[in-house]
Amino acid sequence: MDNETLKHLCETADSFYRRGYAFGSTGNLSVRLDNQIWITPTGKPLSALAPEHLACLNLDGTSRNENRPSKEFPFHLAVYKQKPEARSIVHLHSTYTVALSCLETFDPENPLPPLTPYYFMRVAPLAVLPYFRPGSDELAAAVERAAPSHNCILLRNHGLICAGTTLNEAVDRAEELEQTARLYFILRNEQARHLTPHEIAEIHQAFK
Repeated sequence: MDNETLKHLCETADSFYRRGYAFGSTGNLSVRLDNQIWITPTGKPLSALAPEHLACLNLDGTSRNENRPSKEFPFHLAVYKQKPEARSIVHLHSTYTVALSCLETFDPENPLPPLTPYYFMRVAPLAVLPYFRPGSDELAAAVERAAPSHNCILLRNHGLICAGTTLNEAVDRAEELEQTARLYFILRNEQARHLTPHEIAEIHQAFK
């Protein structure tokens, strides 16, 4: 067990809670260490966690300790199954991203306007999945289908999922998605300048 990595996971979870990205007992984070998944526990807030509170699972979902994992663990396992390079997952019900997910209509191929280059560097393409009951097999199956071609997923009427090759990368993606959604709502009734197709193509070329 890499205790430093697990401490970093707990500190990151606490930071999300203190900064208002998570509230109550919502949200969950995980890391993959070898063939084991360490995930935040069910029914507990992301604040003040310690490594001994984390649940440990095999990739097939078998428990490795007595702690109960978040009920969302099936989609964590689904992402790790489809993305061998993924080492961490962040799932949040952050306010602006959830607000975006609740809008009746938007283009699922382009759910957010091209406001900043950082959205394209860290988030896009953003998959949009229909609503499924949290913790359900149907949600896990939909996430599994989206995961091979997306690092970031928007769950309708629910929240975000962001995966990364490191915990810090998953965190960066989640924060960038939330802040882009926040900018979108701030600028929604304004005449905002969008990045042009040429500028977007230039970003893809520079950071591919």
